Amino acid sequence: MKVINKHKRTISQPIQKIALLFKTLATDKWPPMKLDKGLQEGSKGGHGPIRYHVIDYQEGKSIKFQFDRPLGFDGYHKFELTSLEADVTELTHTIDMTTAGFGTIKWLFAIRWLHDAYIEDAFDKVENYFTTVKKKSEWRWWVNPHCVLT
Repeated sequence: MKVINKHKRTISQPIQKIALLFKTLATDKWPPMKLDKGLQEGSKGGHGPIRYHVIDYQEGKSIKFQFDRPLGFDGYHKFELTSLEADVTELTHTIDMTTAGFGTIKWLFAIRWLHDAYIEDAFDKVENYFTTVKKKSEWRWWVNPHCVLT
């Protein structure tokens, strides 16, 4: 099954300020992303049951990860920063993959919903760093980050 899953958030800050937070997208509600060599090409790791390795890193602009697990996930996910104006930056996360077998079932019934909540929480964390009115994205009622298998 072909999967394109994209999240975007426009934040009223220059790209340089957003780039400083790029390394802090993990939230305290979810298993943290761990990479054996940090943010650099070739680094391996993941979060929860999802495993990947870094295939491209452009500091302050983008990072792209190739999926290693779960089995049946063939593709990548990436974060990108785009300067829309001097003080406006777009933060984007994209999954582009093909699923097969049990990987399709995992995506459709579990990972997709957890992923969507995780990304929106990460984007909230970045946006809330710069605002006094705090954003809190709503989750589907069945999403529970404490049930994520590690």
